[in-house]
Amino acid sequence: MIIPTVAEKGFIPEYSYDNDAGADLRAYIENEITLQPGESVSISSGIKIELPVNISGFVRSRSGLTRGHRVVVLGDGTIDPGYRGEIGVDLINLGKKPYTIKRGDRIAQLVLVPIIHGNFMRVKKLNDSERGENGFGSSGMR
Repeated sequence: MIIPTVAEKGFIPEYSYDNDAGADLRAYIENEITLQPGESVSISSGIKIELPVNISGFVRSRSGLTRGHRVVVLGDGTIDPGYRGEIGVDLINLGKKPYTIKRGDRIAQLVLVPIIHGNFMRVKKLNDSERGENGFGSSGMR
């Protein structure tokens, strides 16, 4: 699938490996930014994309930043097919140490997902299931 992209060279999203789900988004900044513990910041990716009508994009955390530094994407960034503005990345440092972001650093991933529209219908009762209304942690914490 070809995704038209407006970006400077070196900032077009790329997959690190052939079978990766997410393409890396990079920090499109002039000066480095040091993110203190508990601090959040909005960072430009330097790209605009034109998604097909049946595809949406999601900005997700990079596992290396999450695991190694506890720097994660704040919220779930959804990119609708009709959006033509620049993709921004909101990051928060949940770690105990400052983390410095430099121009071109990989800061998030862009995951493309097919869109399925549902027809929502009001009913008085839902069908029973094995899980029922058991929510978070219902299958055990391990």
